[in-house]
Amino acid sequence: MFEAATILSLIDEEERELAFPHFDLEDAWILGSALRESARERGLPVVIGISLGEARVFHTALPGSSADNDEWLERKARVARRYGRSSYGVGMLFRSRDQDFDTHSRLDPSVFAAAGGVFPILIAGVGMVGTVGVSGLPQADDHALVVEHLRAHLASRR
Repeated sequence: MFEAATILSLIDEEERELAFPHFDLEDAWILGSALRESARERGLPVVIGISLGEARVFHTALPGSSADNDEWLERKARVARRYGRSSYGVGMLFRSRDQDFDTHSRLDPSVFAAAGGVFPILIAGVGMVGTVGVSGLPQADDHALVVEHLRAHLASRR
């Protein structure tokens, strides 16, 4: 099993790699729809959400997911928005320092969750403009599903 610093290094690379030249509502629909179809085909019990700024522009729930997954998704998205990086990256940053996010961030854990699954939508030369996230799987799997589809969407734009 990887230690937190090793995982954090991989996440840092993903965050550098996955910046778009632009991202709009059409991109949100295409990315969200691809995530949904992939999750449906795999029988994954997840919710998927994409936001641009403060606007929720895509949301779906698949069989087996629940309102709890929606709440986790929002808590993880708040972490990504606050820190400007993936919720998994934030969690691993704290773990790599032998700190517990819930204690050391001094943020309300009922509002913020540094668990994997929400990734910033990054525009090259601009920064973060939104988030894309999944909730319903173990955190590493939530994160990996989002990264897989961000990579595919970015590759389709080249």
